[in-house]
Amino acid sequence: MADFDVPELKEYLEVPEPRENVTNHLAPFTAKPDHQTDLGFPAELVDNWKEVAIDKMGDLLGKYRSLRVFLDTCVHCGACTDKCHYYLGTTDANNMPVARQELLRKVYRRYFTFAGKYFPKLVGATDLTEEVLDDWYSYFHQCSQCRRCSVFCPYGIDTAEISMAAREIMDEVGKGQKYCNEIIAKVYKIGNNLGLPQPALADTLEGLEEDIEDETGVKVRLPLDEKGADILLITPSADFFAEPHVDGLMGYAKVFHEAGVSWTLSSEASEAANFGMFIGSYDNMRKLALRIRKAALDLGVKRIIFGECGHAWRVAYSFLNTLAGPFDFLDQKYPIPQHICEFTYDLLNENKLRMNKAENDHMTLTFHDSCNVARGAGMGGFEGGQFVIPRAVIKASCNNYYDMDDDTIHDATFCCGGGGGLLTDDLMEIRVKGAMPRMQALKQVTEEHGVTNLAAICAICKSQFAKTLPYFGFSMDQIVSVHQLVSNAIVLKGSEQEAELDGTADENGEAETA
Repeated sequence: MADFDVPELKEYLEVPEPRENVTNHLAPFTAKPDHQTDLGFPAELVDNWKEVAIDKMGDLLGKYRSLRVFLDTCVHCGACTDKCHYYLGTTDANNMPVARQELLRKVYRRYFTFAGKYFPKLVGATDLTEEVLDDWYSYFHQCSQCRRCSVFCPYGIDTAEISMAAREIMDEVGKGQKYCNEIIAKVYKIGNNLGLPQPALADTLEGLEEDIEDETGVKVRLPLDEKGADILLITPSADFFAEPHVDGLMGYAKVFHEAGVSWTLSSEASEAANFGMFIGSYDNMRKLALRIRKAALDLGVKRIIFGECGHAWRVAYSFLNTLAGPFDFLDQKYPIPQHICEFTYDLLNENKLRMNKAENDHMTLTFHDSCNVARGAGMGGFEGGQFVIPRAVIKASCNNYYDMDDDTIHDATFCCGGGGGLLTDDLMEIRVKGAMPRMQALKQVTEEHGVTNLAAICAICKSQFAKTLPYFGFSMDQIVSVHQLVSNAIVLKGSEQEAELDGTADENGEAETA
């Protein structure tokens, strides 16, 4: 199945001895000229790329004080050494967070510090060369910006910010990544990552309405571009076409239906994901976020709710009001924005949803804390809400749940291995190796508690696990959406399931009518 060595799952996670240049051959495809120019970057590597790169680094250092602090304060203590899933999976020394940072830090010292300018060898400074640029392109695309290392760093150095800066510099000189930049260009032209035009999207939603009615006997709408709806749902485009994502979308629709709220999707902003963060480009982050603001204004909604997507929720929670605010035209009684898990959690606490947990008894579940939610966002307006709320929704939907080991969940969670713009087949080797620590924790809880399924609230995590689970002896259908579980368990008023539970079904199993 793989033309590379797949890490072996053992009884316990072991910290490997570092090796040099094990994965320096891994790098994503470079962006085509039109992908670059659509984002405002040079079409190809510019002739004076070195000068442009150094100027851009200086610009970022002036704009983001944190970047300079992170580059200045590392003392090489080694606290982050074994915290990166890519290092644990590849054993490549440059995938230790401190070593990956050092690829940029050496160049920073050479051009932006007194000692580096005049005594470069003394402080480990290095010139920016094509070889260094190639190392940047390889190893800064072996970082999913998950920020686990920053949790354990005594100085709080954020490797993700350094990786984003490196990628922005590379884009500025014409060396961008195909996967991320092509996706951003599709959003600008069509509205979503997949390039789904409005007619295809409408047809997909109509088909899902039919599926729900066939299953429940209840007409549940999935509206598109409906003006005057109370809620605008912004969800990852993966929710429109593939399992387990689409099952989660049907879960959202059932929750909205049962709550009696009016809602809509937008064909103009049919994508929650914001890949501008992955490439470190504030300008592109803002341009993508403004599509959401425009859709909310055009449709006249009162609330914005985000679906299950990890980095989309981080951008929404941490940056949306800065990027596209103020949202003073929305109803200020509600969180701006709100996560679908928060919405469902509130309804559950108010006893407004009837749940039949037995519908999920064929599964024993655990939960994967997605990095950008766990370490870059919050939920519910209380500390740790991003950990409590998804688990509460799962436990309200099923009878059998177990957490993985404490040192692999909550803010110490391991990345799925495919985040940060790495969810592309040309990086399958690094994706599989990066998934190993999470697979190790899953193996342990499977053996100890008989866990059969892994739930997640991130489109990238779900897509990544669907591809990588089989490499480690699991099956791709073991990954499920949180709102897929909700969809299975929720009992809609007037549904065949309600009639069966209440003993009012006719001999065909359908609800009797008065």
